[in-house]
Amino acid sequence: MISPIEDLHTVRDYLRYASSRFSASTVFFGHGTDNVWDEAVQLVMRTLHLPLDNNTLFLDARLIREERELILERIRRRIDDRIPLAYLLGEAWFMGMPFHVDERVLVPRSPIGELIENGFQPWLGDKSVERILDLCSGSGCIGIGAATVFEDASVDLSDVSSDALAVAESNIDLHELRDRVRTVQSDVFANISGQYDIIVSNPPYVDAEDLADMPQEFHHEPALGLAAGNDGLDIAHRIIAGAAEHLTPGGLLVVEVGNSWVALDEAYPDLPFTWLDFSNGGDGVFAIAEQNLRQWQEKH
Repeated sequence: MISPIEDLHTVRDYLRYASSRFSASTVFFGHGTDNVWDEAVQLVMRTLHLPLDNNTLFLDARLIREERELILERIRRRIDDRIPLAYLLGEAWFMGMPFHVDERVLVPRSPIGELIENGFQPWLGDKSVERILDLCSGSGCIGIGAATVFEDASVDLSDVSSDALAVAESNIDLHELRDRVRTVQSDVFANISGQYDIIVSNPPYVDAEDLADMPQEFHHEPALGLAAGNDGLDIAHRIIAGAAEHLTPGGLLVVEVGNSWVALDEAYPDLPFTWLDFSNGGDGVFAIAEQNLRQWQEKH
């Protein structure tokens, strides 16, 4: 029997081989891709440090043995160990930008990226933005993405995990934003001072039942970034309770709660959440204005 490393030679060969192996396996796609082909393209091309787009020029390029061995090893680990591809590569993409990732942080995949690209409109209105807080920031992708859209704003990346903040620090340097973006270690608002024009958060929001049922890939991610109690709202409750104090007049709070959105809506029947729609897919993200939060707090 001929070994794949002796029988496969070109980029095209390895794209086909990876696709076939993934199709015959039980891998779950949910960390940046949603199908066999995109997963194969990302694994092969990024292992070779080749672009994901406009790459047909390289398809018939022959690979050296070291490259072939690395691709085959990553295919094996993706299938046998069910490790998310982003961790095998050490990078993930968000808003078209690369980010360093490893098992200290969740793999970026929030639909909030689409909202950031649109400048948080129309919910932000004509409010000027000088300070942004990315709460429960993980890798920092949301806050760093916001910093590239709001080029005059300062951004704080806040997380309770020192490990996550170390990854965020590497991404601040990767995108050369040290002059405007910093990290703050804080358990929700515990170490947060001052007010922000936008507070945006993708906190832990997975309830106990969903966490137990998640595909194996998700169990490589830090549980601290996923689990949020029986109903998935442990952190969301704390964000809602403290956000108004840290928002400027006319400020905006945006929070992702995923499948826990129904439980959140039921828990706050008189809080006027705006549940957002996304052209590129995704749900469970709400926006609420600072004045609505304050009015609600005054009643309670």
